[in-house]
Amino acid sequence: MSRLVLPLLAVLALLAGCAGGGAAESSGEFQFVAPGGETRITYDPPESRSVIAGLRGESLLRPGSEVGIADYPGQIVVLNIWGSWCGPCRTEAPELQAVAEAAAGDAAVLGIDVRDDRQAATDFVTSRGLTYDSIYDFPGRTLTQLDGYPRNIVPSTIVLDRRHRVAAVFLTPVGSSDLLPLVERLTAEPAPAPAPAPPG
Repeated sequence: MSRLVLPLLAVLALLAGCAGGGAAESSGEFQFVAPGGETRITYDPPESRSVIAGLRGESLLRPGSEVGIADYPGQIVVLNIWGSWCGPCRTEAPELQAVAEAAAGDAAVLGIDVRDDRQAATDFVTSRGLTYDSIYDFPGRTLTQLDGYPRNIVPSTIVLDRRHRVAAVFLTPVGSSDLLPLVERLTAEPAPAPAPAPPG
């Protein structure tokens, strides 16, 4: 598979994030493997990308309800793994909110809140004025839906194109300056074909 790799030194990931770990390579259903030190990976051409489907879990903003990738059909999804206990996540969250606002309609941000107390996570969201939802995933069940995903890398971000195929993985904290140009490029790609009408 052809990949455009934007390498960073692995030590930077350890300094910038809460932890370091694996990366991702895809074949069929998306799977993660060790990166050999790569912390930012872009998957191109689009035909080489693999889909993440069915990722879903309990909503942090709407207890008792669920939220997942399928709730954003035809949209780019910025999937961010975070925790209120994670120092870099405090800096990253307002950047993700800026992306959610700037790219509304074309892209959505969806968090996965891991290893967190629900009240602490809710306070984190409220105090920062975050409007994008997160899957509340204290036990890590949602992350197990991502085959082989390195659960010790927090924060990390997976960007899905409009067909919900993995277009990029960031194993370091990201900002709007990283994400908005990528969202713009993905928005310019051909839109997915509309679903066929049910037989009637």
